[in-house]
Amino acid sequence: MIELILVVFEYIFLLYAILIVVHYLVLAIIALFELRKVVRENELAQYKSLMIYERVPLVSIVAPAFNEERTIVENINGLLHLRYSKYEIIVVNDGSTDETLQTAIDAFELVKVDFALDSVLDYKTIRGIYRSNLEAYANLIIVDKENGGKSDALNAGISIAKGQYFMTIDVDTIIDPYVIQYLIKPFFEYSDSKVIATGGTIRVANSCEFRKGHLLNVNIPKNFLARFQVLEYNRAFLLSRLAWKKLNGMVLISGALGMFDRKLVLKCGGYSTKTVGEDMELILRMRRYMYDREERHKVILVPHPMSWTEVPEDWRVFGRQRSRWTRGLIDCMITHRKMWFNPRYKIVGLFSMPTVILYEWFAPVIQMLGMVYFTYLVIIDHVNWPFFLVLLLFVYLFGIAFSTWALICDHFAYHQYKSTKHIVRLLVIAWIEAFTFNLVNSFFSLKGNFEYFFKKNRSDWGTMSRTGFVTIKKP
Repeated sequence: MIELILVVFEYIFLLYAILIVVHYLVLAIIALFELRKVVRENELAQYKSLMIYERVPLVSIVAPAFNEERTIVENINGLLHLRYSKYEIIVVNDGSTDETLQTAIDAFELVKVDFALDSVLDYKTIRGIYRSNLEAYANLIIVDKENGGKSDALNAGISIAKGQYFMTIDVDTIIDPYVIQYLIKPFFEYSDSKVIATGGTIRVANSCEFRKGHLLNVNIPKNFLARFQVLEYNRAFLLSRLAWKKLNGMVLISGALGMFDRKLVLKCGGYSTKTVGEDMELILRMRRYMYDREERHKVILVPHPMSWTEVPEDWRVFGRQRSRWTRGLIDCMITHRKMWFNPRYKIVGLFSMPTVILYEWFAPVIQMLGMVYFTYLVIIDHVNWPFFLVLLLFVYLFGIAFSTWALICDHFAYHQYKSTKHIVRLLVIAWIEAFTFNLVNSFFSLKGNFEYFFKKNRSDWGTMSRTGFVTIKKP
């Protein structure tokens, strides 16, 4: 009986390994063709023409801020100089306990004003709304409110927004001056489907050089933990999510940068304040709303490198982030479990969500069980070493190949890391991450599973400290 159980376990783990390899191989191939198509289209796109076109829709930028005094001025400056003719900036100070609000007031000469509020969304009490008397900052609004979390702050900003579309951005994110044009373009390109949301790729800003909210020089991070995340973000956006965009199966727009149809978001009830996975939950709810009404729709990823954000350099901060991501993912999957394997929700229900469940939610659990099982086999001296080593080597080399492929795609499509030294250092990271970063990441994801099912306050965000950007002063 024990022999039979061991054989069953071996086949389960082998099948899972094969499915992972096939899954990512298919995504890599699809992403390659989609990336080539997108790059060609962008070469022909006339983004600058939108600067002078008077009938472009108003876009509202909503940026929640909590304890961001180190970077608040630089990031607002970046938002004030975007290349788009009609937009407003709404920075929501979500009950910061540092000098975030006062720093912004002093830098932009803000004064408190009366403002009419009428919204169907729920959010904590707004303590004041500030605008500047200076013409240069006429499109800047600062909302000061009681602390309610990121979702609550976003709902407050959306309620005040006047734009047909709104763009969400983490206030610590540095963005390309043409970001609005990149993100709004897909909303007008599809006649057969309604585009409900667009998202941009997120790049790692650590050790990069900036001036007044604009990127000057791209560097790889000096910190090794941040370097691992460069590879991770490349794989996630240029391979996995780009492939799902092609298949119209995207279930996530990163909270760091996304644009949404405001009327549809209001119909869907805005951001949920009951989950830490508010970005994924909103997309799932919007797609579910559209599918239930049998309306053709799309969620689009724009792979152009247009946003740069600071990633954790401290392992404890990193662990809290990954645990939160896992709790949010599980919460979203369970909340929308009606969509699982349901043909009514097409590729999202039949493929996207099952894939997320199998390869993201279950992955750390299966990995842990595999390690426990392997340890047991070693103890009873029942390991087929030749088979094990061949399988391990194959999975290890495939992981390196997948990361290398993402770097190659990025290099030839966007050429962000121009130095050969940078590319070589990232390739070195690809060779060592399987036995370092991936193991730690899996541990924190497993911790997120445990916290979701056994911790009372599973919606806790935790503290995310910042080190600030490398700023180059004007000579």
